[in-house]
Amino acid sequence: MKGRRGPGPSSFAVGLTVIIVAIIVVWLGFTKDVPFLNEPYEIKAAFRDTAGINNGSPVRIAGVNVGKVSNVEPTSPGATSATVTLAISDDGARPIHVDASAKIRPRIFLEGNFFVDLSPGSPSAKEMDDGATIPVDRTANPVQFDQVLATLKSDSRNDLAQVFKEVGTAQDNGGAKAFNDSLKYQPNAYKFTAIVTESLLGKRPGDLGDAIRDQGIISQALEADPAQLRALIVDFNTTAGALAGREGALRASVAELPRTLRAAIPTLDSLNRAFPDVRRFAVAARPGVRSLGPTVDSLLPLVKQLRGLVQPAELQGLARDLSGATPALARVSKNSVPVLQKLRAFGSCTSEVLVPFGNDKLVDNNFPSHGPVYQDAAKFLPGLAGESRSFDANGPWFKVLGTGGVETLNLGNGVFGSSATTVVGLNPPPVRTRPPLEPHVPCETQQKPDLRSIPANAPAKVRTDTSAARARSAKSQEVAIAIMRQLLKLQGSKVTVRSKSITLAEIRAIAQRNGLTAQLDRALRKAGG
Repeated sequence: MKGRRGPGPSSFAVGLTVIIVAIIVVWLGFTKDVPFLNEPYEIKAAFRDTAGINNGSPVRIAGVNVGKVSNVEPTSPGATSATVTLAISDDGARPIHVDASAKIRPRIFLEGNFFVDLSPGSPSAKEMDDGATIPVDRTANPVQFDQVLATLKSDSRNDLAQVFKEVGTAQDNGGAKAFNDSLKYQPNAYKFTAIVTESLLGKRPGDLGDAIRDQGIISQALEADPAQLRALIVDFNTTAGALAGREGALRASVAELPRTLRAAIPTLDSLNRAFPDVRRFAVAARPGVRSLGPTVDSLLPLVKQLRGLVQPAELQGLARDLSGATPALARVSKNSVPVLQKLRAFGSCTSEVLVPFGNDKLVDNNFPSHGPVYQDAAKFLPGLAGESRSFDANGPWFKVLGTGGVETLNLGNGVFGSSATTVVGLNPPPVRTRPPLEPHVPCETQQKPDLRSIPANAPAKVRTDTSAARARSAKSQEVAIAIMRQLLKLQGSKVTVRSKSITLAEIRAIAQRNGLTAQLDRALRKAGG
C-alpha cells in the first residue's frame, strides 16, 4: 500500500529551480554584472575616424578591460567621424576626470580588433559627469598599415634602398667600430634624447601629427626644386669632408660642449626669467611703435623745410659769407681762453665767497644785527651824509661831544680815556696780525671770513684818585687853557678863558644877562639836571 505525498513541491519543480539558480550563478560569475542593479557609467568620445570600432569593442585603461563600446553614432551619413559611447562597468576604473583622453588602438600588429585606450586624466581634475563627451582634440586614431605603405611610393622606396645602401657602406668603412666605440657615451645621449623625444610629442595628442604634417609640407617644398636640393647635398658633403679633415679640432670642440652647456643653462634660465619683463615692455612699447609711423609722416614736412634751409641760397651761402670771419673768430676764441679762466675764477669767487658773505649775518649779542651784511654795510652812509649838512664859510662842520666818566682806562701807547659806564669788554677785539691771504690760491678755496663778534677783556683800569693823577690832570688843564688862549688871540677874538671850572650859579647868571634863562632851564630839564 503506497503512502500519499504531502502538499510540498514536486521533484520536477525542485530540479528546475536548482538548474535556473545554477545558470544564474554561472552567468554572474562570468559577467560580474547584476542586471537592473549595476547600470554602467557612460561617457562619450568624439573621433575623427572610427574605422575598426564597433558596438561591443573593448574599452581598456592601462591594458585592463573596464567596459565596452555601447554605441557608435556617425556625425553625418557616410562620415567616418563619429561620437562613440563608452560604457564603463568596472568600478575600479572610476573616477574618469574632465581632462581624460581616448585613443583607438589595434590589439595585434596587423590591422583589426581595435579597442579604445582610455586615459582617466589627472587626479587633481574633477570627475566627468555621466554622459559627458571627451572633445575631439583629446582623442587620437591609429595609423593604418596601408597608410604607411601608401606613403612609401616607388621613389620613396628607391630612396630608402639607397639610404640602406649608404648605411651599409658606412658600416663597412669603420662605421660599426665607431658605433661600438660610442656605446659608452650612449647612456647619457639616450637620456637627453628621451627628453627631446618627449618634448617632440607636444603637450597634446595632435601636436606630433601636426609636426609630421608640417614636415611633409617642408619635404614637398624641398622636392619642388631638385637642383637646389642636389646642390645642398653636395655642399653638405663638402662640409662633412672639411669637418672630417679637422677631426682633432672637432673633437676638442665637442669636448668643450659639456662646459658650454653648463654655462649656457643658467644663462637660458636667466633669459626665461627676463622674458616676462621683456614681454611687458613689448606690450607697453607697442603704442609708441604704432605712433612712430604717423610721427615720421608729421616730421617729413619739417625735413623738407630743413633740406631747403641748407641749400646754397640759404645756410650754405651764409656759411660762405662767414668763412672770411671764421679765422678771426677762431683767434678770438683761442685768445679769450685766459680771460674766460679769469672770469671763471671771478664768478666762482663771487658765487662761493662774496654772495654767501653778503647773505651772512654779524653775530654780536650786545649790538644784534637786523639784517644780512649787504644791508648793514650801507647803514653808515646816512651818518656820513648827516655830517656834511651843517657848514659855514669855512666848510662843513660837525659837533664832537666830549664827556667824562666814572672810569679811566689805559688805552695803550700813553693814551687814557674815560667811560660814562662800566666797561665789561672790548668789541671788536684788536687784531694783531693780518688775515691769511694766499694770492696764488683760488678764492673759493681760501678761508671764509668769520663774522662772529666775541668781546675781549676790558682795558686795564687806571686809578684817578692819586696825587700823581691829580697833578697830571692839573697839568693837562693848564696846557689846554694856554692853547685855547693862544688860538683866540690869533683869531682876534675878545672871548676870555677861565682858569677855574664854572659853577651852575655862574652859568645861570650869564644866561640871565643874555636873556637865555628859558633855554637853559629846558636844557637842564632835558638833561635831567
